[in-house]
Amino acid sequence: MSFEFFVANRYLRARRKEAVISIITAISVIGVAAGVTALIVSLAVNNGFRSTLQRNLLGATAHVDVLAKESGGGITNWRELSGKLRTLPHVVSAEPVLYAQVFINGVTGSHVAELKGVEGGSSGPLSHLKQGSLDQLNPAEGLPGIIIGARMQQALGVALNGRLMVISPQGTMTPFGVRPGSSFFRVVGVFETGFNDVDENWAYASMKKVQSISSLKDVVNSIEMRLDDINLAPQVAKEAAKVIGPSYEAATWEEQNQEIMKALNMERIVTWITIGLIELIAALNILITLVMMVMEKYRDIAILISMGARQRQIRRIFFTQGLLIGFVGTAIGLIVGYTFCYFADKYKLIPLDAQIYPLNFVPFEPNWTDGIWVAAAAIFVSFCATIYPARNATKIAPAEVLRYE
Repeated sequence: MSFEFFVANRYLRARRKEAVISIITAISVIGVAAGVTALIVSLAVNNGFRSTLQRNLLGATAHVDVLAKESGGGITNWRELSGKLRTLPHVVSAEPVLYAQVFINGVTGSHVAELKGVEGGSSGPLSHLKQGSLDQLNPAEGLPGIIIGARMQQALGVALNGRLMVISPQGTMTPFGVRPGSSFFRVVGVFETGFNDVDENWAYASMKKVQSISSLKDVVNSIEMRLDDINLAPQVAKEAAKVIGPSYEAATWEEQNQEIMKALNMERIVTWITIGLIELIAALNILITLVMMVMEKYRDIAILISMGARQRQIRRIFFTQGLLIGFVGTAIGLIVGYTFCYFADKYKLIPLDAQIYPLNFVPFEPNWTDGIWVAAAAIFVSFCATIYPARNATKIAPAEVLRYE
């Protein structure tokens, strides 16, 4: 054990007459621990929302969307384009889809929904079927099939194989105006992605049936591309732009959800600023502790200097004190923070209102890399708080202090 560490450790063990210093030292440790814990938990929540929303968004939507530049134009040569897009590197699938805003009447209620016409692909929410089968979307006889989300099923009060009425405001033009298109469907499947917005508002039917109910010709309004690596979306979008021509555009999932990503980034910055104030308060406590320690230990410091202790050794004593407070507080904060995140995520301790939030509970996903730089920042702040009292301790003149001893 080094001389500086031995003395710093002894100084931190305050005796009864120095109880105030002991209390402030404990408050300093608690302040550092509270700041580290709060930062780890806040970053875990931010990471959890970001990754969960990203997984749900990418599970429900495409990595790259090919869209018509002119509103309402649609994609007429979608069969040709889909074939070409499937040949691009890293493209797993390129599925034409048609979206239509519809009104669905069920047994116990009605619901406004996004009806999505597909050619039979099983990606996205359709890969999360918990009831039914995709094979019945376009049966040879009987009512056409429809697949709905689990939350929509609850709202409509319909069971598997139950009947629904779908009304499209984009119907047939008559001399008296637009006549809404309508048709009966049979529920042939129910999916559940865990993303409340999708499970409550999305439904799937065959492409031809959605075109028919919307009074559209053989067009689609999007070709959804899925990749083997989502990070390559910008690169694939550029390659797709060369294939689709000037009438269409390729948009990545990040571009289509940039508002959500910006909000999460801003939340992360605000978290840093807010929790940083807690660390500054803890640093102020460390500063006060060491300044008071220097004042209390004038005689001891003078004796150490008169016995041959060098100024840099005296500085190191108080540097070590501040770092010990920082290390102990940081260690406690990391343990408490990561432990809380583990149990809060495992047992879903903080539920959310499904009517307001897209998730049913607050997700906690702490990263070990966050712990490294959070710990480094806390210890650095603790070290900075020791600079003034450590320098002040070396200005003590032993002769002046010990003159009347």
